[in-house]
Order: sequence, then C-alpha cells, then structure tokens
Amino acid sequence: MEIRHLRYFITVARERNFTRAAEKLHIAQPPLSRQIQQLEDEVGIMLLDRDSRPLRLTEAGRLFFEHAVLVLERFDDLRTMMRRFREAERPRFVIGFVASTIYAALPQLIRRFRAETPGLDVSLVEMASLEQIAALKDGRINVGFGRIRLDDPAVRRDVLREERLVVALPLSHPLLQREGPLSFGELAGEPLILYPRVPRPSYADQVISIFRDRGLEPHIAHEARELQTAIGLVAAEVGICIVPTSVQRLRRDDVVYRELIEQTITSPIIMSRRADDRSHEAMVMARVIIEAYREWGWKIPEGLET
Repeated sequence: MEIRHLRYFITVARERNFTRAAEKLHIAQPPLSRQIQQLEDEVGIMLLDRDSRPLRLTEAGRLFFEHAVLVLERFDDLRTMMRRFREAERPRFVIGFVASTIYAALPQLIRRFRAETPGLDVSLVEMASLEQIAALKDGRINVGFGRIRLDDPAVRRDVLREERLVVALPLSHPLLQREGPLSFGELAGEPLILYPRVPRPSYADQVISIFRDRGLEPHIAHEARELQTAIGLVAAEVGICIVPTSVQRLRRDDVVYRELIEQTITSPIIMSRRADDRSHEAMVMARVIIEAYREWGWKIPEGLET
C-alpha cells in the first residue's frame, strides 16, 4: 500500500464517482479503478459499494476512509515540517499534543501564542504523553500538552484543567432508550474501545483504572491507535468509548455522548516543559494561558505564575 493509493481512495470516496475522481486526479478512469481494486485486494475487504448510485462506502470503507485521511494529513504535515525545517531561518517552537486536547482550549491558546510571538515558527506534532517526555528531554519539542501524570525530575508538569469524562455510544445502543447519565456499573459489561494502543502507560490505562477502582473489570473489545479511529469504531457498533467531554466537538450523526453519574471522575490536561527552561517563549506561553484563563473565568493553575 502506497500513499498514492490513499489519495486515490479518498478522492473516489469524496467524489462518489470514478469518472469525476479520475478527472480530479488527472488520470484515466480504468487505471484508477484498478488501483482501488488492488487496494481492496490488499486489505481483504470491500471498501466501496459499486452497485449504488452514487458510489457509497461500505462500513469497512467508512472506517478505512477516516484512518486514511488521518494518515494522509500526517504525511502532509511531515512534508510541510521538513520543508520548513530546510527553508526557515526563524527560530522554531515545537508543541507536542495528544489528540483529545485539540478539542479543548488548546487551539485558542496556540492562536494567542502565535499572536504574541510573530517572529517564531510555531509547529505542532501529535504524540502520546509518554512520547512527549522523551521528546522534551531530547529537545525535539519545546512544550507538550498531554493527559498522563508522569514523574521525571527533568520535566516540569502543570495541570491546567481537570476535564470531566463522558461515554460515546453508537446511535442504536439499548442504553440510549432511557434518559439521564450512565454509571460505570452499567458500562462494565459493554464491549469497550480503548485508545491509544501504544505507547503505554496512556489514557487507556486511566480508563481501565477507573473501572478497577470500583471493583469492575472492563470488557475490552478493541484497542485503537487514534482517537478518531476509536470514535469510528463506536459508530460501527464495535463498542463504547470513554472520552473527555471536549471530544463531543467531534460531531458525528451516528454517535451519541452521554454524561456519567460519577461526574467527579476527570482526566487532566497537563502542560509539560523542561524543568530548566527559562526561555522567553516558555514565559510567553505561561502568560498566554494565565491571561486566557482569567478572561474565561477559569481557575488559574497553581504554580503557573512562578
């Protein structure tokens, strides 16, 4: 499987027509059809319902499409980052983040940070909380936003917020027949989708601990690499998924989010930086967060002002 196969498939899926997709890709229709057929042969499952007009994705096709878009975005980000690395003469500031934080306040904070540092080349890299620690110590990122409390004397951690959790369920789930929040006791017997699969420890271990702290053993049906994949699996009725409440901004017509009775259970959003980092950029980041939190009426994290 090559990157071009993903580009071809995504274009066909979006155009829902081989002829229009071929025109958009500037290739002939027969070679495009053969490439899609080869892709289906490689993954071992039909991705397109060719009998429908217009073309329609199968259940497997929808899941593959979501993942293919994510892979292609990462590839394009990597190519852009390498070009910037080669060409840019401006100082660089790299921010690591876990996927779920991008649905919280992180985008607004980064926009404010960019506005405060116009001469800085700010780039973002998605990586797990554990990976952020190693990247900070190696100098590959300047700051990280994650969810796991990992102790390391070389890294300073500031808990910015504690975010409530909700459960994502497929639209047809029986638990949705009644109103109101759900309990972990009700969810313990349901097939559970965890993310990320690797590296560990991760947010997945937080979710497992919540069940076990209540004397419950979760029924793990699948461990996904990405948050978007996990939500796609929920939509495909593979199972349910426990997510931070801000993930509800990832809107899907076939997924319903329900609050949990245990509203005191939260997942932290943690900013990590090198313990000895006294740079101007680090101080600006802290100031931006403080000013934004004051403006939004949020509690300012203890110690962030020092």
